[in-house]
Amino acid sequence: MNRLASFALLGLLLGQASLSWAQIEYSEDRQPCANHTALKQPLFGDLHVHTRYSFDSYISSQRNEPDDAYRFAKGEPISLPNADGEQSITTQLERPLDFTAITDHAEFLGQVSICTEDSGKLGYWWPHCGLTRSETFWFQLIAASWWTGLGGQQADETETSFACNLSDCEEADRDVWQRIQQAAEQHYDRSSECQFTTFVGYEYTDAPNQNNMHRNVIFRNDKVTERPISTYETGRGNFPALWQKLRAQCTDTDTGCDVISIPHNPNLAGGLMFRDPQSDEELANRLFFEPVVELTQHKGASECRFDRLAGVGLDTVDELCTFEQVVADNLTMLGSVHGKVRTERAAPVPINQFGERNMVRNALKAGLELEQRDGTNPFVMGFIGSTDTHSATPGAADEQPFVGHLGRRDSEYRNVQDHFFSNAGGHAVVWAEENSRDAIFNALQRKETYATSGTRPIVRFFAAEEFADNICDSPTMIEQAYAAGVPMGGELQTNAPKFLVSAYKDPGTELYPGVDLQRLQIIKGWVDANGDTHEQVFDVAGNANNGAGVDRNSCAVTGSGARQLCTVWQDPEFNAQRSAFYYVRVLENPSCRWSTRQCMAAGVNPFSNNCATDAQAANERAHELGAEGPVYDKCCLREEDEPFYSPIIQERAWTSPIWVKALPASLN
Repeated sequence: MNRLASFALLGLLLGQASLSWAQIEYSEDRQPCANHTALKQPLFGDLHVHTRYSFDSYISSQRNEPDDAYRFAKGEPISLPNADGEQSITTQLERPLDFTAITDHAEFLGQVSICTEDSGKLGYWWPHCGLTRSETFWFQLIAASWWTGLGGQQADETETSFACNLSDCEEADRDVWQRIQQAAEQHYDRSSECQFTTFVGYEYTDAPNQNNMHRNVIFRNDKVTERPISTYETGRGNFPALWQKLRAQCTDTDTGCDVISIPHNPNLAGGLMFRDPQSDEELANRLFFEPVVELTQHKGASECRFDRLAGVGLDTVDELCTFEQVVADNLTMLGSVHGKVRTERAAPVPINQFGERNMVRNALKAGLELEQRDGTNPFVMGFIGSTDTHSATPGAADEQPFVGHLGRRDSEYRNVQDHFFSNAGGHAVVWAEENSRDAIFNALQRKETYATSGTRPIVRFFAAEEFADNICDSPTMIEQAYAAGVPMGGELQTNAPKFLVSAYKDPGTELYPGVDLQRLQIIKGWVDANGDTHEQVFDVAGNANNGAGVDRNSCAVTGSGARQLCTVWQDPEFNAQRSAFYYVRVLENPSCRWSTRQCMAAGVNPFSNNCATDAQAANERAHELGAEGPVYDKCCLREEDEPFYSPIIQERAWTSPIWVKALPASLN
């Protein structure tokens, strides 16, 4: 918790006193953490990080390894490629993270190693490996297409590179997996200071026809599978086989191995991430292995979806669901080069054709529907955010400065030109007793987590049969809340629940101060007696019309909001015979999006009447430096002409839901 020491933990989050102190039961050898609190502390991390061991990082001239990524997460500077692929950009976190997992693509660890690391191996000289090592931009893109084809992400099944016929890719795979484990061990603080926590992990990269069903596989401790389980072992389009193999090779063994798999931000899954369970085994495994879902990262947000131009939402009327949406429903949304989209599959998908369960709120509602029909809810998931950085920059989720997440592909001017609709990513936040692997892993399993869009507000959410109306004024508020009810991620049965919500603004840094809070909302989802799902959004604290805004010439925030908001709320329409979920959305005052800041830095003000003229001048300057095509034209997109994009955003956080289970009619 050293990262938030300046808060003095906000008086231990409203003066938390002491519950009985209970030591974490460690699954590995380590010293107990000196900074331990039974009332838990917020730890900020990133569980989705790629390094040069991933093909799509390497072919973007990104050369940092897991060791470098962990150093960056702890606050040290690293070098990144510029738009020409030269390692000339130095970047550093203003605020280090508390925990990080490296999640390189399991499918290609050995193959990328053969292609890139040892010229003494015959496979290194296979022509496609030469394309992978090329510093020519178009050759790199050809190599990327080749790798995705090998991984079963296009029309064909998986296959290994011919380089593996020339060199031993399985041996290379084991070697890289060992290096990943060694880096995690080297940077894990096992001392009583508990400064930084690492997790051994990888990404299971299942994406048939570019429909993204990736999972980040995170191990509890250093007891892991002999090799990562990938789509080469499961076959593509078969993520349930991942769970089966994780049972056989990890959780059902007597080695002390424990693991979860975290569904990748599902907005690009083509509607396939959260299918109805095909068997009792699939249902049980989903609930066992997937306690949380990645709600946001640099490829967009997956809470909910509302099309501003159409004036309709994807099973929602919530107009705040335009936030960081992308127009396509699959991974080809990344296929823009020199300002031009190079694939038809990246075309906008109409709102009525977009997969409903690409949005997590809809999946949660579908879970209630399935529970009412079949008896069990398969989609009981908490929320986290992460970056999905491919630049080895965990936690680099600030709108300023934002250096991109895709190596040279979104470095410097390429960020605005080709990845304008991507974003800076988010954070995974856990409420844990201490900063150790077991404490954080336990928090993930019990879903006492929340996601942020990149800022660092501190958010609490509880439900109970009864909270005193003045509990927000109590110095023992959190102790009372734990004693009376359940925190975010929990469930309860009651005739009339009360909810306690508390949020502190992100203080920011001296260079980049945080933005005040605008309001707190509680989102409810439920299913009626006919099996139809519903949702409702309630403003429970703060003020949507507080007058705060943005100076459109400088991006400075104007007006003010709240430093802290706290309230007790009760659902005015609660029905004890209908199961429901509730989660909190925390909204900050308006601020400029990263793209707006970068456009302004290039002399192009998105709010100016002269935007098009200024963009043309900026394009010409960029062309003199080697750029091609329209570079800054997107800066002049108008919010009223776009279904989702806005130059001004409201950063936010989303807590894991609390599920209120229906009471039997006889008990109501």
